[in-house]
Order: sequence, then C-alpha cells, then structure tokens
Amino acid sequence: MLLAIDIGNTQTAIGLFKEDRIISSWRMITRENETGDELASIIFSFLRNSDFNPSDVKNVAVSCVVPAILDEIIKMSHKYFKKAPFIVDSNVKTDLVISYDYPSEIGADRIANSVAAKEIYGYPAIVVDFGTATTFDILSSGGEYVGGVIAPGIEVSTEALFNKAAKLSKVDLSWPDSVIGKNTSDCIRSGVLHGFLGQVDFIIEGIIQEINEQRKNNNGSKPVIIGTGGLAFLMIDRSKWIKIYDSELTLKGLKILFDKNI
Repeated sequence: MLLAIDIGNTQTAIGLFKEDRIISSWRMITRENETGDELASIIFSFLRNSDFNPSDVKNVAVSCVVPAILDEIIKMSHKYFKKAPFIVDSNVKTDLVISYDYPSEIGADRIANSVAAKEIYGYPAIVVDFGTATTFDILSSGGEYVGGVIAPGIEVSTEALFNKAAKLSKVDLSWPDSVIGKNTSDCIRSGVLHGFLGQVDFIIEGIIQEINEQRKNNNGSKPVIIGTGGLAFLMIDRSKWIKIYDSELTLKGLKILFDKNI
C-alpha cells in the first residue's frame, strides 16, 4: 500500500492507497516543530484505529510546502517504513507541459492538483484549492499548465481582521441566514463568506474570459472547474462555477505522480 502525505501550511492530509484506490484518508493540524517520531505516532494511530497494519505500507509519497517539516518526514519514512519517500517537486515527471516563468516556484500541492485534474477530469480545467491560500491552477485545452492565481485564504484573512480590530471577536465560519447581518457576529460571517464567494467567482469568470479570448487555441472548450482543500466545503454549494468537489484531489495527484516516477 502507498501512504500519501500532503503537508500544507495549516493542515496535513494523509491518504492510504491500495492499488489505484484510496481506501482511507485523514486530516491533522500541521505543526512545524513536530518530530519524525511524533508524526509516525499520529500516522500509526490513524492506521491502527482504522484497522490497517502499518507494516502493510510499502511506499510513501509526499508533497510539502512547509520546508521545516520535510526533513522530519524523510527521517520518519526511513525509520518507520524502511523506505526513502517519493517527494514531489518541479523536477518530477508529470506529463504536463508547464508554461510558467519559473516552474520551480509552483508548489508541490499545485502540481499534484493539476496532474490529478488532467488525469481524472480532463481539460481545459481550473482547480480551486481552499487552503491557507486560495489557489487557482489552470490547464489549457491541450493539457498545458498555463498559470494560476494566488489569493489570501479565508482563515488567514479573518485572523488578520481579528488581530487588528480590537473590538471584533472571533466567530465560527458558518453561513448566516441573510447577507444583511443583525448582530456583529453575523455581520462578520456575511462579510467574510460572501466576500470570499464573490472573490472566487469573480476570479473564475476572469479566467474563463481570458480562455475564451484565446478561443482559437482551445477550440472553445469550456473548462471543468474543481474545488478542493480543507475549507472548500464552505463554498462549493454556493459558487455558481464550482460544480465538482474532490476533497482528496491532492492525494490522488500524489498517487498518480508516484506511479509516473517509480
């Protein structure tokens, strides 16, 4: 079995694959100072609590955007799974033609998302990943990676608001009943959630407009739009553009990349 680990700035997603099928997945908070032994303890608990034997894990695949953790993940893989992990970076084989000024700047999770979108859902495509940052990755009608958009994520922006506005307190991110709030908590919820929804749909519209302007190069194909990431559930049913939600897209991309490179 393959253990796929996607380490984000806020959350770490873990998936267990048997052949080509993901059979279980888990999420945990990303902690920069965690040691390889601590990470192994948590992962082993996930596996055993789901009735899996850690010794059945034969390979480990990793995407990581937190450099401080990567060395510990490598140590963990060697010590507990007796295997060097497969690590996604800009040098791995992807079968993507990348049209980007500096390919090495593309995050490992964005590479995995784009590969999974291409292989599973086809192209042209737009992947919207709701994480610490909200990222948009675009594939052309020829399957070429043509660029993206990076915006501040929902939690990052709300934390900044609460830290800078002395009289505003944290609220849970649940949708209010109406756009017009009748109390401060609902006013904040409305501003944050409707604001981000508007941002996401506006950016998607702009991407689609640019794609349409290049119609001669894409044959007028409409992009498939996929939402993923830890906070995607807040937006999926509200967005007028995002109709596909795949919470395990990055993990699936890790598996695809592993198969292409091993």
